[in-house]
Amino acid sequence: MSDNIYKRTASYVTGLFEKNPHPNLQFHNLDHTKKVVERTQEIAAHYQLNEADTLIIYIAAWFHDTGHLFTEIEKHEKKSVELMTSFASNEKEITDESIEKIASCILATKLPHDPKNLLEEIICDADTYHFGTKEFKTTNKLVKKEFQLRGYPILLNDWTKNTIELLESHTFFTTYCKVLLDQKKKKNIEWLKRKDRETSADNIHHNLFESGSDNKQNSKQKGNLLIKGLQTIMRVTSANHLRLSEMADRKANILISVNAIIISVILSLLGEKLADDPYLTIPVILFLISSLSTIIVAILSTLPKVTEGVFTRDDILSKRTNLLFFGNFYKSSLEEYQWAMATLMKDTEYVYTVLVKDIHQIGVVLGRKYKLVRLAYNIFMVGLIVTVAAFFVAIIVNYGHTAERSTITSGSGSPL
Repeated sequence: MSDNIYKRTASYVTGLFEKNPHPNLQFHNLDHTKKVVERTQEIAAHYQLNEADTLIIYIAAWFHDTGHLFTEIEKHEKKSVELMTSFASNEKEITDESIEKIASCILATKLPHDPKNLLEEIICDADTYHFGTKEFKTTNKLVKKEFQLRGYPILLNDWTKNTIELLESHTFFTTYCKVLLDQKKKKNIEWLKRKDRETSADNIHHNLFESGSDNKQNSKQKGNLLIKGLQTIMRVTSANHLRLSEMADRKANILISVNAIIISVILSLLGEKLADDPYLTIPVILFLISSLSTIIVAILSTLPKVTEGVFTRDDILSKRTNLLFFGNFYKSSLEEYQWAMATLMKDTEYVYTVLVKDIHQIGVVLGRKYKLVRLAYNIFMVGLIVTVAAFFVAIIVNYGHTAERSTITSGSGSPL
């Protein structure tokens, strides 16, 4: 295969970066792209890939971060695939099958990594190669500065701790990179932990010995009291709502149990009785209907609502999802939920927003429960009253008919 395709790829991507300057790209820029290309070739050479596979990961390495030039961080992989497809579709030397493989390699660089084959493993390792080198200290500062410039304040809170979590959860996939880079990556993690401990110690020293004036201290104390008051209000409110929910469930269970017993007793004991005293048929039917209706409404009050159970990263970044309710995340992967909770815990405003949403959602569920439980009790009460009244009417009417038949039979009107 001609070297021209390699040159055209490098020239095209270089032109994209030069024609679309993005001063906020402190890390995901042309220099980073060139380093990923070099590292991709290094790893590929170790595995002695054939010409077709080498071209695939070469083009993927050049295009993998081009999306940063035109869109936000969370969407850049898809945009990179679009740019690559536009370029590759005009190159006769690149087949449709190769385009699909290149796209898969680019999408595999999205965190958390989940490569499906050796080519995707190589591009993932090349993209995070710096995790296991002495360059990491510099690249970490560049990434942080880039997030600041691009307006991602949520990702900047507790930056050092978040970076430690990222490196500890990260893994190199190829044996080549594991042997070459794992040891240095561990040293980088240790460096970050020392830095985090030093920062924490400095903050404690500042709070103890370098506090501001009395007014600042008073303001801080008032602020702490306000925060504690808000936390207490939310905790008490949530606890009260949960107790009310348990009460509603118990009331519904009582209704279900009582009426189930009533129905079983009626069906077992009154079957033969109705044959002898058919005038009791209507009251019995009314009782059965009211008991059955009560059970149905009580069951509806405790019937859980089925939710989608998934969320997107955009939902988290835009603060639209309540992560405290299992129905919003039970289908999501552990990695995605850990990322979402880490993002939540970095943003105090988001934390309170989620707590308020959780209280509101519990309140909505409570409103529905108590409305249905009240309806079930009303049905049971009205059914009981109507049934008793029907029994009295049936007995009185039957007694009158019996007395009339007795009088006719005796003929003389005597008590006998």
